[in-house]
Amino acid sequence: MAELARVRVWAEALIRMHLDPGQWSFGFDNAKRRAGVCNFTDRRITVSRYLAAKFADDEIHQVLLHEVAHALAGPKAGHGPAWKRIAAELGYVGGRTHDGEIAHEHAPWLGACPAGHEHVRFRRPTRPLSCGRCARGFSERHLIAWRRRA
Repeated sequence: MAELARVRVWAEALIRMHLDPGQWSFGFDNAKRRAGVCNFTDRRITVSRYLAAKFADDEIHQVLLHEVAHALAGPKAGHGPAWKRIAAELGYVGGRTHDGEIAHEHAPWLGACPAGHEHVRFRRPTRPLSCGRCARGFSERHLIAWRRRA
């Protein structure tokens, strides 16, 4: 697991190496599903404090490279060819998006289907949901019972 102080040192070093530190800054945010973001309006790269604390050093370093590549490629590049080229040049080896673990321990809504499969939500469920592991489509037999985390 990465220490947040060390993540900040890495991020600020990457900004000094590849961007203008007088214009770009780094910070942590409270995201629980996405690992990082490059905000072009504020010229700020942020990383989820929750996920940074869960990720191994190599994983969080890849997140930082991903976001620096966005800053270098510009706001219109998205995950297109220019971004891919820049990301590869920086040493990024991941995909377009984060598909690893989320900060499920911070989800306020916990659910279970009749078979016992656990589910989490960060927002209150507004309609009945059924377990996708038990049935392909919506199924009354596999409804998830939700409760708010204590």
